[in-house]
Amino acid sequence: MRRAFLRAAAMTAAAAAALPRMAGAQNATAPVPPAGAPPTAARAPLTLADFGSFHVGGRDYVVAGQPVKEVRFSANGPLTRVDPNGTFVIGGMYAQYTVPAPQRGRLPLLMWHGGGLTGVTWETTPDGREGWQHFFLRRGWPVYVSDAVERGRAGWTMLPEATGGQPVFLTEDNPYERFRIGDGPGSRARGTTLPGNQFPADPVNYRNFMRQNVPRFTTTDELTLDAYLALLDRVGPSVVMVHSQAGLFGCRAAQERPELVKALVLAEPAAAGDMAKVAAVKGIPMLVLYGDYIDGDARWRTLRANGMQFFEAVRAAGGSVDVVSLPERGIRGNSHMMMMDHNSDQVAGVVQDWLAARGLWA
Repeated sequence: MRRAFLRAAAMTAAAAAALPRMAGAQNATAPVPPAGAPPTAARAPLTLADFGSFHVGGRDYVVAGQPVKEVRFSANGPLTRVDPNGTFVIGGMYAQYTVPAPQRGRLPLLMWHGGGLTGVTWETTPDGREGWQHFFLRRGWPVYVSDAVERGRAGWTMLPEATGGQPVFLTEDNPYERFRIGDGPGSRARGTTLPGNQFPADPVNYRNFMRQNVPRFTTTDELTLDAYLALLDRVGPSVVMVHSQAGLFGCRAAQERPELVKALVLAEPAAAGDMAKVAAVKGIPMLVLYGDYIDGDARWRTLRANGMQFFEAVRAAGGSVDVVSLPERGIRGNSHMMMMDHNSDQVAGVVQDWLAARGLWA
């Protein structure tokens, strides 16, 4: 049975199955609250029609030949015999959905996060402002936020035979310097940023960001793609929005399920799709966003060039790809985490206008 949540002052985002039909107008948006304010400060209340959560994907994995262990599960508790052999479920994915009332987005909007991160990327900025989940909810989009395989609430396996590798975890310095927040090596220690940097890089809020970082595998792409395909199969035709590592999964999922991906939004994709299958996505409009200071960073120049090879191939196959360099639009100072930057609503507005121009928003 459908649940009505009228005039909810604070939105709790979670996720589950099918979506109701869409219609009507959307509440007005009040000014952005000051940095550090609670996410709902100075905002009009949200009206939600539904929210929930579910897990999708996964496969069985059999372990055999391992010694039985004795484990104490709690302090002063008895030793318990644990047999590590048997069938395990690995590779599941967590998803949450939030459905606004009324709705104006013609399709659900699926938000897929980058490497070493979770769906929190889209929810709330490190300095307490509303994230893109709120931005698009307020404009009437049903929003699905997921935690990919091995991240957040998706479950975890440390079976090396199943994952094919060891997880990677980042130091505090790494994202500060690699995500074009700081002005080069040693900038985290110096506390210096690129000129005009928009990321909330003060010590308190940067630490809030680092609290979100989680281990990631570089060897579970197949499991992750399978889970995203299972998500699409469950939700149905959707707009897919991806960030960084998820560029690979968004493009590959579109190639495998072109009938389900009706538009693809890529925020600084770190990888793209299969060059042998570009024709599969020629009917899917794509928007690609790049932030500031890429030309001064060899790593990001390479990632952008690699992505552009794929997008040019899609264009050559007859597809539509709009590539937006934010500084060329006069939107400056954006880091790799553009959905968390101080001007994140301005960047989201570029996406919203693009989706509306393609008839995906009423």
